[in-house]
Amino acid sequence: MAREPLADDYRSAGFGRRIGWGEHPAVLLVDPVEAYAAAESRLYLDTAAAALEAMARLARAARRSEFPVIFTAVHYEAEPGAHAPHFARKVPGLDAFREGNEHASFTRLCPPEPGEVVIHKHYPSAFFQTRLRDVLHVLGVDTLVIGGFSTSGCVRATTLDALQHGLRPIVVREAVADRDPGPHEGNLFDLDSKYADVVDLGTACRRLGEPLHPSPRE
Repeated sequence: MAREPLADDYRSAGFGRRIGWGEHPAVLLVDPVEAYAAAESRLYLDTAAAALEAMARLARAARRSEFPVIFTAVHYEAEPGAHAPHFARKVPGLDAFREGNEHASFTRLCPPEPGEVVIHKHYPSAFFQTRLRDVLHVLGVDTLVIGGFSTSGCVRATTLDALQHGLRPIVVREAVADRDPGPHEGNLFDLDSKYADVVDLGTACRRLGEPLHPSPRE
């Protein structure tokens, strides 16, 4: 007997239902930094530019509706091994996020605006040993609209922790990227099946209040 397609198999097991949106969303952009966008960086993603454009559109939509926009960045004041020894041992490329490295800075395509919250972290999840949960609680956020790098790493870890902290995670397909289509698509499928709602950029922006016919400059 032929095995049914993967998506049908997951649905028949009860996966893939919708979490839905709450009343108070915020956009969380995970590590939109030069380490992933600069061609000379060892962490460079060739899909980074398109994802950054999508992140910038999400940020514009949220700002227009006065929803919070929050940025994260991996940041080490010294050698990464001093802050996250086993992570640094596993991933030597973390040196890109050391203080003073030009690749640790936010990109021009999608930078935080003055006054927006920036969360610095040492590990993949934006929640682990950071103030993010407290910030979201103070802001009254119940829905986290997520873009960033990379799908199988920091985006996945952050999305899972968002769910575990009682938030509604919404991952925007066009606003995330990875090194290879395999991990990218595999993790989007898994997140959408178990831990989050994966939606397209247009849907997310409309829910954030973007006009149906934005001006050409937007």
